[in-house]
Amino acid sequence: MRLTGAEILIECLKEQGVDTVFGFPGGAVLNIYDALYKAQGEIRHILTSHEQGAAHAADGYARATGRTGVCIATSGPGATNLVTGIATAYMDSVPMVAITGQVATTLLGKDSFQEVDITGITMPITKHNYIVKDVNKLADTVRQAFRIASSGRPGPVLIDICKDVTAACADHEPGKPGGNGTAPLKPVEAPTGVKGSQLDEAAAAIDSAQRPVILSGGGVSISGATAELQMLAEKAGIPVATTLMGLGSFPGTHRLFMGLVGMHGTRTSNMAVSEADLFIAIGARFSDRVISNVSRFAPNARIMHIDIDPAEVGKNITVHYPLVGDIRGILKQLADRVKNRGYTDWNRKTDEWKELYPLKYEANGTLKPQYIVERLYEITKGDAIITTEVGQNQLWAAQYYKFTRPRQFISSGGLGTMGYGLGASIGAKIGKPEAKVINIAGDGSFRMNCNELATAVEYRLPVIIAILNNRVLGMVRQWQQLFYGGRYSATTIDRGTDFVALAEAYGAVGIRVTRPEEVDAAFERALASTDRPVVIDFEIDKDEKVFPIVPPGAPIDELIEE
Repeated sequence: MRLTGAEILIECLKEQGVDTVFGFPGGAVLNIYDALYKAQGEIRHILTSHEQGAAHAADGYARATGRTGVCIATSGPGATNLVTGIATAYMDSVPMVAITGQVATTLLGKDSFQEVDITGITMPITKHNYIVKDVNKLADTVRQAFRIASSGRPGPVLIDICKDVTAACADHEPGKPGGNGTAPLKPVEAPTGVKGSQLDEAAAAIDSAQRPVILSGGGVSISGATAELQMLAEKAGIPVATTLMGLGSFPGTHRLFMGLVGMHGTRTSNMAVSEADLFIAIGARFSDRVISNVSRFAPNARIMHIDIDPAEVGKNITVHYPLVGDIRGILKQLADRVKNRGYTDWNRKTDEWKELYPLKYEANGTLKPQYIVERLYEITKGDAIITTEVGQNQLWAAQYYKFTRPRQFISSGGLGTMGYGLGASIGAKIGKPEAKVINIAGDGSFRMNCNELATAVEYRLPVIIAILNNRVLGMVRQWQQLFYGGRYSATTIDRGTDFVALAEAYGAVGIRVTRPEEVDAAFERALASTDRPVVIDFEIDKDEKVFPIVPPGAPIDELIEE
């Protein structure tokens, strides 16, 4: 059949199983939006307030569902407004296809109105990107983009389409449905690229280790390997810590769980890593926030690294047992090979540390952010999807909400994008409409993209935004106090903004909480909302801090705890 380029794009999106796109229109994508108008019964378009909100919403949708998120923006500033969201997805291995309009092929390279080289700009922050100048190549490009975004280590792909390509006509042959849905996992087979001898050697190392530790990263959740990880950990009796992105990949309520590791890790996790004789990193990339001082990280341990991306293995730390391939398959093979090990002296030691060094805060009758998150966990029975902004709010959420399943904690880990959480909560709620979705925010981050409240109101999305409002840039101020002699340069943001009034101006529900005894009622009222977002302004002290913290450059067992 003969279709315009815009119609071919829409047919290819339907072919890939796309049911929702997030975007903002403009001149270079008018033909695409015209085709979307005709397909509105099959593809839902969510009009965000800003293109960055569209990218974060597509990201949140992808993280919550496991499907590839899709966002659309026009050329020039529309495209550049997607960049932060694309980089956020790239750093955290999130499958996304970003579609941008471009000026006509005859205008390329002439500094035309709203022309920008978005493929050049995004080359370092995409798995791959394309500029489409020929309508006959459009369908194959879209299909390749979705395949690349979701295969191997997932990530964002950008398709830049010239405006005349969307208007031109071509013969279109429908392809096989790509199945963008979360299909049942395939049976576990031998991991590609890993030899049986490597697995035997790795299993022998686990069996002979006296003090093994597992670090579970985001790759465990992405690969659907949570059951296999639990099987291995339980059979071999190995204590488990997680990265920030790994939260939910191993149940936070499990007896073997020790908590986060690294800069804001628990003392138990950090001490266990520092005393381990075998350190098993799974789907994690050894970021600086985890290892801190490289020369003193896990100094007594042999390192085993299991990852699908060979570029990560040995990049930041020397690895003795590299296992590159599908994480789920590797863990299944290892679990089959290792010996059953009962409750060991090492388990007793880590349990003792957990008793001696729990996460704690001073409950002095004032409103504490840790208490707020604890009560949210209890009231939701640990069953909500939690998105966060970035900073202290992010760490308090990670420490005090017990995540028990993958895709439950949605946060910008690698890039650390302030303003991420509200857009991500919108995407998560649209992808998982039956779930309770709560965005734990700092007031600094919330200000950056609070315009997306209009989106949540328009689409009647009952997301909850819990603002831990200390009227400062909390994490930056904390560093200034601890490491910069208390010189608070440009971190006070007490600008008199009334977040309750702001919420109501947008058409959302606004609630203010100033005392601990008001917390439960506020959450219960918010959770009862079925068609409007709710903003809860929790007024907390500006000097509340995230502990533990490892000073920059120190080994991870040298923590500041108060």
